[in-house]
Amino acid sequence: MRKKSPEKNFTVKRLIGYFGPYKKKVIALLICAALGVLFLITGPRVLGTATNIITMRAQYNQTGEVDVDLNSTKLAGVEAIRENIDAEGNYVGPPLAEGQMPVLKMVLMLLIVVYGLSALFTYLQQKITAQVAQRAMFDLRENVDKKIQKLPLNYYDTHTHGDVLSRTTTDIETISTSIQQIMTQLLTAVFTIIGIVIMMFTLSWQMALLALVVLPAALFLCSLVARKSQAYFKGQQQGLGEVNSYVEEHYSGHNVLKLYGVEGRVEREFDEMNDKLNDDARRAQFASSIMMPVTNLVGNLGYVGICILGGILTTGGSLTIGAIQAFLQYMQQFTQPIIQTANIVNMMQSTLAAAERVFELLDEPEIPAEKENTVHIGQTEGHIIFEHVKFGYSPDRILITDMNAEVKHGQKVGICGPTGAGKTTLINLLMRFYDLNGGAIKIDGVNTTDMTRQNVRSLFGMVLQDTWLYSASIRDNIRYGRPDATDAEVEEACKMANADYFISTLPEGYDTMIGESASNLSSGQKQLLTIARAFCANPQILILDEATSSVDTRTEKLMADAMKKLTEGRTNFQIAHRLSTIFDADLILVLKDGDLMEQGTHSELMKMDGIYAALYNSQFA
Repeated sequence: MRKKSPEKNFTVKRLIGYFGPYKKKVIALLICAALGVLFLITGPRVLGTATNIITMRAQYNQTGEVDVDLNSTKLAGVEAIRENIDAEGNYVGPPLAEGQMPVLKMVLMLLIVVYGLSALFTYLQQKITAQVAQRAMFDLRENVDKKIQKLPLNYYDTHTHGDVLSRTTTDIETISTSIQQIMTQLLTAVFTIIGIVIMMFTLSWQMALLALVVLPAALFLCSLVARKSQAYFKGQQQGLGEVNSYVEEHYSGHNVLKLYGVEGRVEREFDEMNDKLNDDARRAQFASSIMMPVTNLVGNLGYVGICILGGILTTGGSLTIGAIQAFLQYMQQFTQPIIQTANIVNMMQSTLAAAERVFELLDEPEIPAEKENTVHIGQTEGHIIFEHVKFGYSPDRILITDMNAEVKHGQKVGICGPTGAGKTTLINLLMRFYDLNGGAIKIDGVNTTDMTRQNVRSLFGMVLQDTWLYSASIRDNIRYGRPDATDAEVEEACKMANADYFISTLPEGYDTMIGESASNLSSGQKQLLTIARAFCANPQILILDEATSSVDTRTEKLMADAMKKLTEGRTNFQIAHRLSTIFDADLILVLKDGDLMEQGTHSELMKMDGIYAALYNSQFA
């Protein structure tokens, strides 16, 4: 059998590593599995012994003549026959039926005990397996969740939401649902095969050798199919992630899709992806379905060979009828774990394919570790300095070459520039979503790289154009950035944000549940809630992204009033798409192609007659 590829071996070892912390339970699992199988395979041997006793008694004719040599028989129960033979070899014991009943009762009781113990240990095996498997999957999910928190922002920029979602949900669920079945069936199959082989050799070595031909033949055929199917199973998981991503993106924008009438194009693109997924899934499932009939064919051929050879040996007197009966039962039990093994091999392909995708996520580079002995800022004056800032998303693609600017406490700073100028990039650098390639950003004289990322971000509050609210009550959404806020503080924040008026009109007030995407609220109401959330968090530095651009005039006035109260006494950065919103800014930063090209007040920049003046004239000329 060809060895597994190093990647596949590594995936298997890594997956098994999640069971390391539960060694004691795994040992208990192995013991229960072995005992369950031991008692299970003892049953046919007991039945074979009973059959021999009954057939030996039946070999006495009505006159009591002896038809077999009892002295050469050492099976249990024969003593009862031997004691009732006279000196001339005649059977003088009780009638045949009366002599059989005690033996049958004893066998029946023994079988009940044997199979009962087998069922008990099998139950314990499954119970422990469920505990171990689910704990291991709990650890895997926890690792993935921790990894998600440690991934840099550029990972989400280069991977679709659907792909990330598929890896963290669908792939882990595939592993979780199959790993327990694999553990239970694999252990049972292995112990059953070993136990039955031992029992077979104790009955007849000739028939045992014939039966053993079935095992390597079946495993060889299974390995051939498994090697072919692995690529299809991996393609199936990848295709599933692509389809999930496509559906998630287009369903979330179905209004735009219908507006532009591109249903036909979207349907064609989806059909192409679905066809590829269907092709890989069809090939994978075909490989899965072919294993069982192939294994059954090999098993049935072996079964026929055993019947023929057993008949010959019984006729020659070297094998008893009870041994044949037991052997046929073992042969039937022997093929079952082989079929289970074939199913396990098939199941392992999809499990390993899913595990590879999850481990790829876990192996992604993380955000660099924090420095030791970091400085903590509890309160800040909001004095920020950009000092020779240099940044690029990759070392060979530098966007900001040498940025220098100073923002004083309480200033309103406007950030403007053409589309793609780097406005969002600058905000991401300010909050350490990305680390600089050179230079420094200082808050109150402290380099942000000397602070923890959490400390840096705790100083900021954000009100963005794209609102984000999650499925919870309005009260919980408001205190999202400050979980310890009291109900009174939440309500006060909403009053400051001019959101209390519409919340009070809702049937359940602050306890109103917000549905998925907050579809039960208008755009203006959602924006007012995000402003209230910023009030509740009470940040020392604010970042605003022209949140009033998509609301009606009345709501815009309410929001403008709330924003004015929110920014009082706080340093605030405002990303401007409409220059009218930053005419009164204390400092305006003008960006182009990532670099800071101009800075100053509105009047100063207009006198320069540069990029800002050109933007202003394009909007107000």
